[in-house]
Amino acid sequence: MAASRLFKALLDWHNLAPKSHRRSSPVPPSSPSMKLKVLEVLGKSTSHQVILTMPFEFIKERLDFVNVDNFVSKHSLVEGGELGKKLESVTSEYSFTPSSGGGYNCKVVMTFKLLPGVQPINEDAKAKEAVTGVIKAAEAYLLFNPTAYA
Repeated sequence: MAASRLFKALLDWHNLAPKSHRRSSPVPPSSPSMKLKVLEVLGKSTSHQVILTMPFEFIKERLDFVNVDNFVSKHSLVEGGELGKKLESVTSEYSFTPSSGGGYNCKVVMTFKLLPGVQPINEDAKAKEAVTGVIKAAEAYLLFNPTAYA
């Protein structure tokens, strides 16, 4: 899978997610507990908000930065999930590096800032599963649709 195709697909996840999670789709859901539905996309620029239902009631995420040439993007959670309950802020930075043979290497850095008085807990496994699930769902969609995001 070319890094450029996957990066484009993930930037368009708010449109791709419902397609990749339909029952008639050959693409399995990212995670058994994840029910994705794009409820709203706010804005038309590179800084937009996407609302998705997931294991939480919903999350609202904002695209803060994108460098299409270097396959880097940064996102912030702005509402939903554990934000305001346990977390003050959550940011995710994705970077894709093309590798030999037309593949890619992916690096994801998630930063969680806890609210005062909240004891840290290890949520790394859940976060990694969610991110991996989204990437695998996008990959599966692209494999089944070879001209998409070319």
